[in-house]
Amino acid sequence: MIKIPAYAVVVSFLLASVQAYATPSCSGYGRYAVQTVQKHPTVTLGGTVVPFREVTFRAEVPGRVNYIAGDEGSAFAKDDTLVALDEEELRAQHAAAMADLRNAEAEMRNAQVMYSRELWNPQSAPVNKAPGGMGVPSMFDQFMTTYMQGMTKQNHPWMDRYADIYSFGTRIEQARNAHLRAQSQLRQIEAKLRDARSIAPFDGTIIRKHAEEGDTVQPGQPLLEFADMSLLQLEVDIPARLMYQGLRVDDRVDAKLDIGGYRPVPARVAQIFPMADRQRHTVKVKFDLHPSAPAAPGMYAEVMVPDPNALVREELVIPSDAIIQQGDQPMVRILPSSSKPNDMSEEKGELQLIRLGEYVDRDYVSVLSGLKTGDCIQIPPKIAPLQDNNRGFY
Repeated sequence: MIKIPAYAVVVSFLLASVQAYATPSCSGYGRYAVQTVQKHPTVTLGGTVVPFREVTFRAEVPGRVNYIAGDEGSAFAKDDTLVALDEEELRAQHAAAMADLRNAEAEMRNAQVMYSRELWNPQSAPVNKAPGGMGVPSMFDQFMTTYMQGMTKQNHPWMDRYADIYSFGTRIEQARNAHLRAQSQLRQIEAKLRDARSIAPFDGTIIRKHAEEGDTVQPGQPLLEFADMSLLQLEVDIPARLMYQGLRVDDRVDAKLDIGGYRPVPARVAQIFPMADRQRHTVKVKFDLHPSAPAAPGMYAEVMVPDPNALVREELVIPSDAIIQQGDQPMVRILPSSSKPNDMSEEKGELQLIRLGEYVDRDYVSVLSGLKTGDCIQIPPKIAPLQDNNRGFY
């Protein structure tokens, strides 16, 4: 039994894969033999190009628009001020709140002083309640009054002492509450001052303005829309039957933009929403597009999602460079088998009308009719490096 090394099997497999687009029976420069390749069926679904992140700034307070940073298309960095409303009334309220706060602080200090005085110099002490006059009558009056009230259970000095201390302690608590209320009012006005300005939450671009300088706005009225344009995504609603049988996050699929002849653009599954729409029974999916893809938010695009329920089919493919446009009709030049492979000047073929299908990748397109397997077609000589910048986006 002959043992074949593992690396030899791998090399043979790679060579067989490369020869899918080779020309075994139509060799020579500028020639291509039409081949059949297997293609997994896909379902083409339409979607919309959207920014990676998008926010809508709305007015939080009523007022007049004093400042707008720029027009549509203007780019700004994070924490830049985009919109500013009139703050004159809020500034006046802020000054009044500061005055109330200082008054509350003064009341709190005064209450603390009065409490300390009552604690160390009680107002309920008999000496502090003595009436004016000569010393002996006053002392005699205090002695007799206090003694007689004590005998008849009409006077409780300790109760008066407790009530006075509690009263002054209550004044301190009320002063503290007034101070806290003044602080809360001040923070509320400062929050409104912050709401009067719209700050960029990330690096992005203004994509739409809903107000101009001088406009009067009310709370809830939109001011502008701001989006992160560094990465664009394709948002598509996909039927549930195509979702949960094969499509996963980070899978690669082909997308077609409404520009550049609908050539395929690689796209990556970035996010799959966890819940399907109850009316349409579709799942929203977002695909990441390459940063150099010729797309803009709002553009129409299509994505080709694999259909797990369909069988693999065979298709004829040819290089897109072999197509000759005669008006609106695509054609190719079929070369006779008797022509010399190395003499391009003597090769003369017949133009054959074909019907094209979808692009298989960025360089090959499928043929629906007009050719058969093994036909030898001519590829016009072109300078490949000049075309590399226009093919694909990866």
